[in-house]
Amino acid sequence: MAGNGRGRVIVRDGPWGFVFLLAYIGAAIYFIGQSEGTFRGVIFGLLQAIVWPVYVVFHVLQQIGA
Repeated sequence: MAGNGRGRVIVRDGPWGFVFLLAYIGAAIYFIGQSEGTFRGVIFGLLQAIVWPVYVVFHVLQQIGA
């Protein structure tokens, strides 16, 4: 430890970051493929790819009746 009272912080989130990147790319491909191919549809598909876990949680909660 250095004399200034600061410790080292080691972040080991690399593998999870890669998994989340792959999930985003897969969701983006899916949602863009479902769009009409217009600029607005592509942008909307990219935004949906960011928040797709919200859709999953919403539909799971609907199915269990919560």
